[in-house]
Amino acid sequence: MPHTPADPADLTAALIRCPSVTPEEGGALALLEAFLTKAGFACTRVDRGGIANLYARWGEKGAPRSFGFNGHTDVVPLGDEAAWTVAPFGAEIRDGMMWGRGATDMKSGVAAFAAAAVDFVQQTPPDGAVILAITGDEEGDALDGTTALLDWMQENGEAMDVCIVGEPTCPDEMGDMIKIGRRGSLSAWLTITGVQGHSAYPHRALNPLPAMARLVDRISSHTLDEGTEHFDPSTLAVVTIDTGNPATNVIPASVRATVNIRYNDAHSGAGLTDWLQGQLDAICAETGVTGTLKVKNSGESFITQPGAFSDMVVRAVEAETGRTPVLSTSGGTSDARFVKDHCPVVECGLVGKTMHQVDERVSVQQIHQLKAIYTRILRDYFS
Repeated sequence: MPHTPADPADLTAALIRCPSVTPEEGGALALLEAFLTKAGFACTRVDRGGIANLYARWGEKGAPRSFGFNGHTDVVPLGDEAAWTVAPFGAEIRDGMMWGRGATDMKSGVAAFAAAAVDFVQQTPPDGAVILAITGDEEGDALDGTTALLDWMQENGEAMDVCIVGEPTCPDEMGDMIKIGRRGSLSAWLTITGVQGHSAYPHRALNPLPAMARLVDRISSHTLDEGTEHFDPSTLAVVTIDTGNPATNVIPASVRATVNIRYNDAHSGAGLTDWLQGQLDAICAETGVTGTLKVKNSGESFITQPGAFSDMVVRAVEAETGRTPVLSTSGGTSDARFVKDHCPVVECGLVGKTMHQVDERVSVQQIHQLKAIYTRILRDYFS
């Protein structure tokens, strides 16, 4: 019986109707497991820490070459549901756009690569393996999502030679950007403690606020770098300063500040942590206060050097969209930061203008275009 091509828009709609707000699976991975199993993929649930994950492979384990896709079916919360003009999980199509939470980020991407993979192995069975590693924990803490899949793969002798992450990568037009790396992300919580006292007798207190103001000014005015070959300059943003003090006649005992650093390949998380600690220690020595530093590094910066893999992706995007994509390292973090420790990784996806917004939506035409891009990449890789 001839194979009926999989419709990525229909699959996107079915996934949107699954209310999979992190950490809820919502039926999305169960739907994909049934879809892929029917097409001959060997599927394994790799759940960990209350998070649902799915590993699917067509072809033999240990095949001479294997192509992987990575993505997520979990979505961010709705926000103010009353502000939505459509049902958030309704997958309504209006004016050529499909609406709903996850339409852009990134159920459409998962649907496009799942549909492309199913059609490809059915129509032109490759001499290798096609692997889909799909998580339900990208929008959350990401402790038990793609990392769990990669840990399981290592333990069970499974491997991808290269991988496409299907996150939305285009800022304006379909095909205008792919990502070959990402900046690192580090958050730091700074606490400075002095001595509480009456504001009328400041000499009897040790006010931590001027010390914190000096510290924040010093680190936010510092130029971390001027950028590198593939990265823009690193940035440091002060996101909050707080004493929790409602009184006007009390000098508070302590003050807290939080900063977020997005850093390029001129730095490491450890190096930036040491720099912050040095700045804090210097302020404490100058003013007599005490200070503590807590750091969370969400991922180091990385780059997949331009070469045969990225060139293949660029050619596929050009062929299907008529645009030559920029090779970028911009944006926030993604699960590519975990995949890069396993194999070379490139991100290639849709226009991301409405991701995480109320009335999130995506062009139905773009979903089909993305499937065509992924199909062409698979064909070129296995040719």
